Amino acid sequence: MFRLLGILLTVLFAIATAIVVWPQFFQLEQTFPFAQLVAVRGAVLVGLLAIAVLSLLLLFARPLRGFAASILIVALLGSAAIGGIGALRGFGTGELPAKAEASVRVLTWNTAGEAVSAETVADAILTQEVDVVTLPETAESVGERIAVMLREQGRPMWVHHVQFGDVPNGPQAWETTILISPELGDYSVIGSSEDGTSNTSSVPSAVVMPVNGSGPTIVAVHAVAPRVEAMERWQSDLEWIADQCPAGDFILAGDFNATIDHMASLGLDGGDMGYCRDAASRTGTGVTGTWPESFPELLGAPIDHVMASQNWEPTGSLVLDAAGSDHRALVVQLDPAG
Repeated sequence: MFRLLGILLTVLFAIATAIVVWPQFFQLEQTFPFAQLVAVRGAVLVGLLAIAVLSLLLLFARPLRGFAASILIVALLGSAAIGGIGALRGFGTGELPAKAEASVRVLTWNTAGEAVSAETVADAILTQEVDVVTLPETAESVGERIAVMLREQGRPMWVHHVQFGDVPNGPQAWETTILISPELGDYSVIGSSEDGTSNTSSVPSAVVMPVNGSGPTIVAVHAVAPRVEAMERWQSDLEWIADQCPAGDFILAGDFNATIDHMASLGLDGGDMGYCRDAASRTGTGVTGTWPESFPELLGAPIDHVMASQNWEPTGSLVLDAAGSDHRALVVQLDPAG
């Protein structure tokens, strides 16, 4: 009887491990609770290693030896699989190559309102020579202060903004601000972003297009978090984001509240979201957690992304300290492909 129970528990543990390691095989990557678990692969790895250590100790108990050996094997296989995925996507905080004349650097930072000061954001833009900035949860007034500081340093940027709700002094989570270097040309926010007729569900994203039609369309992304009560809205947000990268010239950047595992069904022709490809996972920082800041980088969730269509080649990425926010910042360098 005990042997049968041990076999049953081992089979159940093996199934659970397989689902947690690669939920997209079972089409469960956007289903509670697997969506939440796969977001923190580092924490799952630690859990599997702890089970492996416990199983190793149980090997010394003769009656439990067979069961413990089976659990140990499954835990080690799951750990190896997660480690292999991490090695392919990259564990590091990254670095940026030398910036060429045609390079475009993109910074995305969920600043949690003014938890990150305008001065800190402006300094990061100047230090990293950034051309495009997307700032979820940042008010237009903060973006304007940043732009003034940049102008005084000889690096002007234009400010664009989208807000949900017409509430004075409302939460900055209802706002998304974008700064774009004039070297990329003149941009404007499309009407459906401003009036909300085509947008993410609860917190605003923004689509800005070049006025003269030359240059990439830039989408500042902010999807709702996958809380239990918001799973359907979260799934809808991810579908909307994927739709913003059809064939063409596009850059998506922001707080996706999703890892690339959650996007398994949303990519086209080698893309991760529509035709856009994730930069961090292709430049060595794909597993480095950008949220929450209170977790070590390898235990957090990489939910902030910069993605670009296939006419751009990601050549470097860098995860920056949170500096007060609950999100770390991400800077990516994009170079023209070919």
